[in-house]
Amino acid sequence: MKKDFGVKPYLFPMPVLMIATYDKDGKVDVMNMAYGGIANGKSVALNINKKHKTSANIKEKMAFTIGVADSRHMTEADYLGIVSANDVDNKLEKSGLTAVKSEKVDAPVIQEWPITLECKVVDLQSTVFDGFRVLGEIVGTLVDEDVLDENGDVEPTKINALIFDPFKHGYYEVGEKVGQAFEVGKEIE
Repeated sequence: MKKDFGVKPYLFPMPVLMIATYDKDGKVDVMNMAYGGIANGKSVALNINKKHKTSANIKEKMAFTIGVADSRHMTEADYLGIVSANDVDNKLEKSGLTAVKSEKVDAPVIQEWPITLECKVVDLQSTVFDGFRVLGEIVGTLVDEDVLDENGDVEPTKINALIFDPFKHGYYEVGEKVGQAFEVGKEIE
């Protein structure tokens, strides 16, 4: 039997995405968000409340980066989500994280995130519920060598990626591999 919870954003896992932008004066802003993800093999989609400073920055610069938050920087990632750049001008400095300019887009790369997607905006759409949708083309992917395996490929268990729990608002760390995609289902044949 199933219990009806009404309208809830109950998809799990939800990634903890760290969206980094520059404002019109070149000031770094980073926000923590869960409502976004990969749209296809070359693009991402973000759903942002238009009141966020990040929203204005994306419209201004037409670029952003997405960092994968990891458990080693959970406190900093959470801080960047609970404090608005509309209210705290130096929130990146307070977090202790560091930024460098992306070589591919007009947006910052936060050095501490293990993976960063560099994105240029290809479409902005107004949405209901006081927000807008951003479609970004991935033009580069930066990966810390610390999360690579002996063959130079990304080893997911080394990322220690955070996921967000929309049920009780917890953070969890991605765990162990339990199967091989595109293979385990063949057992049914």
